[in-house]
Amino acid sequence: MSDPVLETTPILERFRLDGRVALVTGGGQGIGRAFAHALGEAGAAVAVVDLRLDVAEAVAHELAQKQIDAIAVQTDVTKPDQVQAMIDAILTKWGRLTIGVNNAGVGVWADAESMPYTEWLRVIDINLNSVFLCAQAEAKVMLPAGYGKIIHTASMSAHISNTPQNQAVYNASKAGVLHLTRSLAAEWAKRGVRVNSISPGYTRTKLVEDLLATPVGQTMLPAWMGMTPMGRMAEVTDLQGAVVYLAAPASDYMTGHDLVIDGGYCCW
Repeated sequence: MSDPVLETTPILERFRLDGRVALVTGGGQGIGRAFAHALGEAGAAVAVVDLRLDVAEAVAHELAQKQIDAIAVQTDVTKPDQVQAMIDAILTKWGRLTIGVNNAGVGVWADAESMPYTEWLRVIDINLNSVFLCAQAEAKVMLPAGYGKIIHTASMSAHISNTPQNQAVYNASKAGVLHLTRSLAAEWAKRGVRVNSISPGYTRTKLVEDLLATPVGQTMLPAWMGMTPMGRMAEVTDLQGAVVYLAAPASDYMTGHDLVIDGGYCCW
């Protein structure tokens, strides 16, 4: 009887992404930028996808400085035709797509009773509908190939109702991402495509820093840190290991799972 522990690829090599092709939506800043760097450093070629071409190009240039094969792709991920154009650009460049990181999203603090319905629809469109559109387009490449990794950025807000800020629409959109992840994972598991998600806690990004600089935001940080066992916000680098793991062969038996990285916030 063979011994898989002795015969398998060495563990660190199972975290390598050499020969893989990845896309990261919302890759021009914040968590998406950190994900793009992590995947590239692990060996993948990376398409940096963003609504703004200038920020996508800036990150692609950063990757090129590290000798990482990268391109910038401008895409509105809420538009099906643009999502397909994104996939086409990647296939034209590299001929394949192995890893799809659907990270683009928007944060909103709004009182439910006064929030306009148009704002509800906008957040759901960006945070949830776009994730489906991207996953669907990625799967149409990966399923015929019999292998692929799709990774969604959810949030600890998919699991809890945050306090003291009001953000019902954000929480609902991220809860939708979580259940979409599980549903697609079950649907595509036997065809070789793994679908998982990452749920960050409060993470230091420019978007969050801008919110915290407002009068309302200045009251938030002490409350957040008081409820976080580790007593600090996450840095984007705290999330990089998770995206590499979920993209790599090391996680080939994992699907439909959500990795919560929140400094212990959800332990209470």
